[in-house]
Amino acid sequence: MPWGHAAFGYVLYSLGHRFVTREPPNGPLVVLALLFGTQLPDLVDKTLSWGLNLFPQGYSVAHSVFVAVPIGLLVLGATASDRRDIGIAFTLGYWSHLLGDAILAVPKLGVSPSDRLLWPVVTLPPYQSEVTLIGRVTQVISAFFGEVLTTEQLVFLALYSIPYLLVFALWLVDGAPGVAHFLRADDS
Repeated sequence: MPWGHAAFGYVLYSLGHRFVTREPPNGPLVVLALLFGTQLPDLVDKTLSWGLNLFPQGYSVAHSVFVAVPIGLLVLGATASDRRDIGIAFTLGYWSHLLGDAILAVPKLGVSPSDRLLWPVVTLPPYQSEVTLIGRVTQVISAFFGEVLTTEQLVFLALYSIPYLLVFALWLVDGAPGVAHFLRADDS
């Protein structure tokens, strides 16, 4: 889900930034670049698959390490030295998305974590039923609201939200980068 990729990317970026600079991340452009990077693979591949039916699966071009690594290196190389943090944030966000997808594939039987990352060398089988963008969004929303009201799902949701609360706390400890910049602008 988008928020999972955003949270995972933020944790990696924040902790990495603190490790290297001893300071929390800062600046709205850095946070936007990170957020965009964490979402880019799905924005591209899900649109190509679900929306345009160009690929049988939502893991293709933008999820491929053969595309992601050169794009990340190109962004890092093309970023001006005084804006390097923006290029690093985007690249880390993009690559964290791929890492997250690989990690999520580990517990699935018959699925190699690298299968989603090796397009066009490895192509995943088509979805078992036709998937459209509107149909998939409707399916996710209806499943969420249809199941969230059961006791089991409420317990699962409460436990599942703990990592997100920890990421939110880390973001607050970091000084709410992105939002804090705009709040300071209103005070002046």
